[in-house]
Amino acid sequence: MLSNTETTQTRPYHVVGFLYPFSIKYFTPTTRYNAVSLYSEKRIAMTLSNPLLDLTDLPRWHDITPAHVNEAVTAVLSDAHATLAQVEAIAPSDATWDNCMMPLNDVMERLSRVWGVVSHCHHVIDTPEWREAYNAQLEAVTEFGTVLGQSDKLLAQQQAFTQSPRWEALTPTRQHIVTNALRDFKLSGALLNDVDKTEFAQLRAKEAALQAKFSENLLDATNAYAYFADDVEVMGIPVEAQASMKAAAQKDGKEGYKITLQFPSYFPVMQYAEDRALREKIYRANVTRASELGDATLDNSQIMADILSTRQRMAVLLGYAHYAEVSLATKMADSVRQVTDFLYDLAYKAQASANEDMVALRLFAAEHLALSDLEAWDITYASEKLREVRYAFSEQEVKDYFPLTNVLNGLFHVVEQLFGVRFVKKNVQVWHADVQFFELKNQADQVIGGVYLDPFAREGKNAGAWMDEVRARRVLDPQGASLQTPIAHMVTNFTPPFEGQNSTLTHDDIITLFHETGHALHHLLTQVDDLEVAGIRGVEWDAVELPSQFMENFCWDFDVLSRMSAHIDTGASLPHELFDKMLAAKNFQSGLQMLRQVEFSLYDMKLHEQFTADAPQLINGLMDAIREEIAVVKPPAFNRFQHSFSHIFAGGYSAGYYSYKWAEVLSADVFSAFEAAQAEDAPLLNSTLGQTYWQSILAVGGSRPAMDSFKAFMAREPNVDALLRHSGLSVSA
Repeated sequence: MLSNTETTQTRPYHVVGFLYPFSIKYFTPTTRYNAVSLYSEKRIAMTLSNPLLDLTDLPRWHDITPAHVNEAVTAVLSDAHATLAQVEAIAPSDATWDNCMMPLNDVMERLSRVWGVVSHCHHVIDTPEWREAYNAQLEAVTEFGTVLGQSDKLLAQQQAFTQSPRWEALTPTRQHIVTNALRDFKLSGALLNDVDKTEFAQLRAKEAALQAKFSENLLDATNAYAYFADDVEVMGIPVEAQASMKAAAQKDGKEGYKITLQFPSYFPVMQYAEDRALREKIYRANVTRASELGDATLDNSQIMADILSTRQRMAVLLGYAHYAEVSLATKMADSVRQVTDFLYDLAYKAQASANEDMVALRLFAAEHLALSDLEAWDITYASEKLREVRYAFSEQEVKDYFPLTNVLNGLFHVVEQLFGVRFVKKNVQVWHADVQFFELKNQADQVIGGVYLDPFAREGKNAGAWMDEVRARRVLDPQGASLQTPIAHMVTNFTPPFEGQNSTLTHDDIITLFHETGHALHHLLTQVDDLEVAGIRGVEWDAVELPSQFMENFCWDFDVLSRMSAHIDTGASLPHELFDKMLAAKNFQSGLQMLRQVEFSLYDMKLHEQFTADAPQLINGLMDAIREEIAVVKPPAFNRFQHSFSHIFAGGYSAGYYSYKWAEVLSADVFSAFEAAQAEDAPLLNSTLGQTYWQSILAVGGSRPAMDSFKAFMAREPNVDALLRHSGLSVSA
């Protein structure tokens, strides 16, 4: 959920960002199949000397450096091309799952795991060396994904599966994989003529490079800004945040308080700083990042136009009217009209509440804060003041009850109660001293997966929060005797601890942690043995947020919160009185929040539906038009939020940002089953329902349509009522 501060840094969630419809994330390596012999003695020697190529266990983070990238990626790409050539040589009539799909799975997962480490380091250790190493190989990796997806011979083999007796011998899961593959071949340009294939490949490589540049500009613009405030300017900002700002200034050899655009520094200013001029200064710096109103060398304006025109041209080549249709080809939603109708319906239901929220805020600001002309940089500050008055508590007061260590223990308790599995900390190599690793064990004490947690913000680390895979579950031999367990990493940007003190989390931070854990559990608790659809792989993008948003709901239960709380000074648990205030404030300004998300979603979908190469002005003009149509809060003309909208320009949510609200309908509906059981005196952490949810939704991953999984649990179609109720909006509106 995004706040009214015009930033995606508040609660941006990312899952695996697939590079291609027929994704290199979809496949893994061995030498056990006779169809292809991948490794020469030279390759084995290289594996021993290059830690990036060592896939025997977890990545050797301490040993891997940017200097290893060129050799490692070149090696796995060479193997991938060789394997592809050998598989393509098999006649369609002779093609089987074992001699075609399995060799590709092997070599493609090897590429996926090697490139995954490189990409991960690029996002969490963005030094000049890592950036150079990543960008040097990005085109080659992208090119191979395109070559794979455009292979006429692989397409013929897949088509042969569906038209031969071998089709009936395939499991339903493998039939689903082949069906998806046929769709993805089309989306990769396999049906195009040679000239158009070449152009499509060039466009895909261009898009990948542009997306990387968009992210780099945004990160550089964020890191480049610093303002050194004095004692008067920081009045009202919590002591903990002030101390961090002061320490940052001292580290730079400066006086005062260093304020940056990193979220743990930026947000306390917007939420608490009494100095209006300071709030305006920091707000303006944040919403003009990577735009023509900032450093011209980091301006994303032309990059955004180029990304959109590239996508539009790819869509036309594929036979679609616009890129939004391409995006929806892999989602639950059937059409742009269905999505926009859904979004406008939510906007209609939220409009009255949002107007009431804004009227109340303006009155309060004028009467109590002497802010008769409420500006964009006043909204978060005034909202926090209103919440404190209306509900008699502050976010900082809540934060003191939730040290990270206690929150993790409480989170793991929730997971154990629901699913009967345990997270156990283990010392392994990590990429930064802050990172922790936890094994996931079942009731038989068997390791079934693992997860890295990188919790704190730091320079060189991308903003936001996301889950990605390190490796996926798969069977490592044809008889199923050996199993590769799934590994994930969760990345957040919480405020780091100050001078050895415990790091404490806001309630929003806790929700973020539960959200990313929901994604991780989707990856870790899969019971699908076929790599292509294990865990999150193959799940429709507008359903992939169901497990993550489902987990958020437990953050509003007193027993859950109480168990994970321990005041940093007294050790006391969260008082029920304070929880009651939090619960009363749960839907504070929920109408505004709903409209904000709908605004982002409509902008994304309409931008990809309406953009043409000769209409770059649509990038700014469309946002203004949508705000005029539905928004209650209209930001200033200099606002350039879209220049930092990484979700759609670099994060895998292009013409798909609506997925958050779409999946929230599903997740709220699923959680209503737990609420109904609780109303009948069952515990909210209901292990019976937890197991059913696991088997119906998490275990099956992408092996069947998401709607089938939803119906397997709920025994009916989705209903929006639970989402409206959870949001404090009228069901009958």
